[in-house]
Amino acid sequence: MVKLAKRTQKVRDGIEPTKLYDLSEAVSLVKERATAKFDETIEVAMNLGVDPRHADQMVRGVVNLPNGTGRSVRVAVFARDAKADEAKAAGADIVGAEELVEKVQGGEIDFDRCIATPDMMPLVGRLGKVLGPRGMMPNPKVGTVTADVTAAVNASKGGAVEFRVEKAGIVHAGVGKASFDEKAIEENVRAFTDAVMKAKPSGAKGNYVKRVAISSTMGAGVKIDPSSLASA
Repeated sequence: MVKLAKRTQKVRDGIEPTKLYDLSEAVSLVKERATAKFDETIEVAMNLGVDPRHADQMVRGVVNLPNGTGRSVRVAVFARDAKADEAKAAGADIVGAEELVEKVQGGEIDFDRCIATPDMMPLVGRLGKVLGPRGMMPNPKVGTVTADVTAAVNASKGGAVEFRVEKAGIVHAGVGKASFDEKAIEENVRAFTDAVMKAKPSGAKGNYVKRVAISSTMGAGVKIDPSSLASA
């Protein structure tokens, strides 16, 4: 416990909890404190002025990070025949139809993201209770229900990140790794926050972006001045 307390204090040293930092300074502070024995994930959290219980205040979407996420993403595709062959050729890790639905219903979920062709949705719709809580349910709004499975698989493998606001009005996502250089992290943070800002729902009133913070898996959060997030 003493060792943990010392580490926690070390990662917090030099970070003023109430200060709003310029993005580049915030990235630098987070990167230099990411000293775990593994490559920590860099995460962004945004507190939004929305109440997602109202349909016109729901925030969701997908963004392709310019420098990828830094993690290997296992992709499953629900497809048949030629589209199944296309998915395999594009590099999907798991491809199937009825048999894949049965496996997922049985709790066998060996993937991080899934895609479905439109004709498969009557079958895949049965998996709502399994995939929905995990944020994996294919949805046309984020490009995971599509006939263009090649593009969808490439996007998922190449750094596509889905986001969806949670009950407390928070959107968060991993946007890279501590091993990335600072410029790459900054570009990814800007891409993510820009996508969330563009996804502002019609029902959002007043201050839409209340707070933005960046952290690493084991690190302390650093608050970012929203004005420094505009594309450079």
